[in-house]
Amino acid sequence: MTEPRDVVERQITAYNSHDIDAFAATYAEDVTVHRRDGSRLRGRQALRDTYAGQFAEGRCRAEIVGRLSEGDWVVDHEIAHGLADDPVRVLVAYRVREGLIDRVDFLG
Repeated sequence: MTEPRDVVERQITAYNSHDIDAFAATYAEDVTVHRRDGSRLRGRQALRDTYAGQFAEGRCRAEIVGRLSEGDWVVDHEIAHGLADDPVRVLVAYRVREGLIDRVDFLG
């Protein structure tokens, strides 16, 4: 069985490598992403569509400064680079079920 921490680490590696296919492959087909602005992304294709532009530009990178996990959940304290003029600090909670991320909550 794949550990949730391993799935999230693969997702971060793909994100930092700007590999949209490997990134999307870590998510369930019906993933729900709760974004910081209160909006939601639903489904792997919506996730691909949202991230494709910034991946193509190669401007995003997540620095993990802390990680906790319990059961299906992994919570990362991230510093996101390349999304705004200054780095953005955020907590991101990932729920992993059956080896794929099926829910993401951006906090803060």
